[in-house]
Amino acid sequence: MSADQMLAFETDCHIFDGCGFNEVSPGLHSFVFKPMFEAGGIEFNKPMLLALLSTIIVVAFFWAAFNKPKLIPGKLQMVGEAGLDFVRRSVVYETLGKREGEKYVPLMVSLFFLIWIMNLWAIIPIAQFPAPSIIGFPVAFAAIVYVLWVSLTFKRHGFVGGLKNIGGYDKSLGPVLPVVMVIEFFSNLLIRPFTHAVRLFANMFAGHVLLLIFTVASWYMLNGIGIAYAGVSFVMVILLTAFELFIQALQAYVFILLACNYIQGALAEHH
Repeated sequence: MSADQMLAFETDCHIFDGCGFNEVSPGLHSFVFKPMFEAGGIEFNKPMLLALLSTIIVVAFFWAAFNKPKLIPGKLQMVGEAGLDFVRRSVVYETLGKREGEKYVPLMVSLFFLIWIMNLWAIIPIAQFPAPSIIGFPVAFAAIVYVLWVSLTFKRHGFVGGLKNIGGYDKSLGPVLPVVMVIEFFSNLLIRPFTHAVRLFANMFAGHVLLLIFTVASWYMLNGIGIAYAGVSFVMVILLTAFELFIQALQAYVFILLACNYIQGALAEHH
């Protein structure tokens, strides 16, 4: 929850107190944060802090789990191995195969857990904000995958072969081939990275807005006969929080699954 929502709560605004819901309702201002500090013209705010903490958590966890691996793993190593094995076998191997996929396991594991932890901040007290609901973070993740996909395509197939790969060249299409290739070029080079980023952003943005609406509504209606409605709204907060737990993990999974699919397409042969 942003500072604006916290300030609204402190004003003790309720349904029968003469203030409207628009005075406390969430909006785009819920995603704007004042800089915590500024250095060298660069502002550092809450989403950036959460992203930094997420990175530290992921690095620290896997360092602690695998810095001194044991034949009979301890609890931390077992959890780390389970997470690593899930991404490796359920996503990378299933999409790319063991031989081609093994080299991409570190990247996919890093992306999955970093995105997941950044999503989880939405339901963590005090933090209460999913960093990927700021479009810049999903764009950065999608850009990493995009650059990898394009570079692999031309490295594997050469310049002409890479263009055919991206354009979905298939001579059996006959006279409609030029039209198909133009559509495929536009789709792959522009639409694909856009949808890859927006899918994660939109889900986290919408989830945070819903949680804010029902949380603020629970407080706003906590007065007079509105208490009954406040109770219903609070139940919705609990249900949405549980649902968000599922969505947060799912979106991290979908992001790396699509990334692996793009890499698989870069490595595939087109005729």
